[in-house]
Amino acid sequence: MRRHLLALRATLPWRPGADAAIEAALATLLDRLPVHRLGFYWPIQQEFDARAVVSRWLAGAPARQAALPVVSRPGVPLDFHLWEPATPMVAGHYGIPVPDGTPPLLPDVLLIPCVGFSPEKFRLGYGGGFYDRTLAALAAAGSTPLAIGIGYEACRIPLAPQPHDLPMDWMVSEAGAF
Repeated sequence: MRRHLLALRATLPWRPGADAAIEAALATLLDRLPVHRLGFYWPIQQEFDARAVVSRWLAGAPARQAALPVVSRPGVPLDFHLWEPATPMVAGHYGIPVPDGTPPLLPDVLLIPCVGFSPEKFRLGYGGGFYDRTLAALAAAGSTPLAIGIGYEACRIPLAPQPHDLPMDWMVSEAGAF
């Protein structure tokens, strides 16, 4: 299923319009929510690139902060480190860019990429369990961030959630935020 959805996402013919619609829906949602510390992701494998909307969101108020995930090692929750558009980046685990030398930051909202997602807001990721572990660890520590999944309507599928799966609080696609 993952391979199929990744191949589908890589060849979406209406991608520029879908990205513009996701960006608009995400910007509107972020303006509506009480977000102060936003965790997001560096785009890989044709994921929606949220850097432009996050940069504009940061510029909207001086107290806002953003952070990118850092994999300290496989099998553990993600750490998040402060990011700004001018932050120097280095290659982290799996070759994904991470902030170079910035302090950790605990997000109150997380943008989470979805390979696929269900109408019930469960997500299919890459299979490493990083976001599932991170959300569970933060909840156990009493700091549950709002989870916003980002995906494409072509990748909306029926999913039978596993016992460890947590639904997203919000999903954003080119159809809007729900």
